[in-house]
Amino acid sequence: MIDALPRREREVFETLCRLEAGTTAEVRSALSDPLSDSAVRTMLSRLEAKGLVERTSGPDGVRFSPVQETETVAVSALRRVIDTFFAGSAASAATALLGMGERLTPEEASALEALIDERVETKS
Repeated sequence: MIDALPRREREVFETLCRLEAGTTAEVRSALSDPLSDSAVRTMLSRLEAKGLVERTSGPDGVRFSPVQETETVAVSALRRVIDTFFAGSAASAATALLGMGERLTPEEASALEALIDERVETKS
C-alpha cells in the first residue's frame, strides 16, 4: 500500500516513521522540503483514513504515529530501493552501502559476518 501512495504522502509517512511519532509541526519541520501546516495536516488525515497512521491526544496536542511497526515499513522501502536500483540484488545493495566510506565497528563487522554466514547457500 505504501508503494501506491502519492510522492508527498509517502514522504510525510516516511518522515513520520523516522520520527516514530510526532505532531503536525514536528513532521512538518522534519520534512526535507517543508509543506504548509495545513497540507501536512491534510496528508496525515489522508494517511489515517487509509489505515497507515493513528492519532492520539496528549499534553502537547494531537500526535500521529505509524500503525505498522517502523521495521516493517523500512523493510518494504528497502525492498523497493533494492528492486529499483540494484536489480533485486541485496548483495549489490550491501556492497554499495559498505562502499559509502563509513567505518564499521568490530561489533558491526562481527554481526554482518554472522548474518552472511547464515545466509550463504551451501551445497548439500
